[in-house]
Amino acid sequence: MNQLATSLTKGGIDYMNFNIGMRIPPKIGSEGIEKVANWAAEVELDTLDVSRLTPEVIAACEKAGVGIGTVDVAQVGQLFSLDEKRRSDAIDSVKKQMTDIAALGGRVLFMCLVPEDHTLPRNDSFGIWKETFPEIIQHAEQNGLYIAIEGWPGPAPYYPTLGCTPETLRAMFNTIPSKHFGMTYDPSHLVRLGIDYIRVLSEFGERVNHCHGKDTEMLTDDLYECGVLQSTFTEKYLFSEGSWRYTIPGHGEVDWGKVAIRLQQLGYNGPISIELEDHRYWGTLEAEQQGIVKAAEHLRRYFK
Repeated sequence: MNQLATSLTKGGIDYMNFNIGMRIPPKIGSEGIEKVANWAAEVELDTLDVSRLTPEVIAACEKAGVGIGTVDVAQVGQLFSLDEKRRSDAIDSVKKQMTDIAALGGRVLFMCLVPEDHTLPRNDSFGIWKETFPEIIQHAEQNGLYIAIEGWPGPAPYYPTLGCTPETLRAMFNTIPSKHFGMTYDPSHLVRLGIDYIRVLSEFGERVNHCHGKDTEMLTDDLYECGVLQSTFTEKYLFSEGSWRYTIPGHGEVDWGKVAIRLQQLGYNGPISIELEDHRYWGTLEAEQQGIVKAAEHLRRYFK
């Protein structure tokens, strides 16, 4: 795995000094990679998750003194196509991307296993996954890559994403025991789904290949209005479905102190990467920058 955290010893007790990074939000990203990397260094971020790894991205990050967190993989949805030729082409594309990323020094790949057909039942997707992914994971092993799947359940009303619940994670990890196939631990999704986010670390912690710093606020009044169903009318907030909304760390339900301790115990050595999806810090460059800075301030209380 990527060695992105250091162990400090104080008074005979080991402390983890985790790196804090970010997944690049749209307004910040529109400034270009050089400005993004320089700004990240100015606000003392350590890593950037990037959509593509190129020599230009690497050069900008190296010049600013910022590391690479994860690299996105494209065409993942087509891996679940019912069209065999389309699925085969997607496998070839993903493997080529992996080879290219490894050649440039990338190590952790970000994937969200959302089928291109959002109506495809998860059980059917799992059947396809069992056929396609062993070859992909073998390629990851051969190239020293680690896959980190995201637990976003996918769009309403079908929520088709594989790996968003303990039920599916368990089945997948039992099928592919290799640690080169793991998860992006993002407690915000678990909170909105009513899943014990600490218990997930207890059961699947050894398969955490990446971690997102994002939170969820449960909206009590709106829970009364529509329960756990998506609201019938327009939501009050961006990044919400009615009874909950995504927030920056510190504005939601997650106890980041407990998360930090558990990740330390597990020996996780990757970054805590802020994924900004918060209504209050969206829409302008200044708002996004403020959200990232506030999120990093909160996370440093527990991870630095």
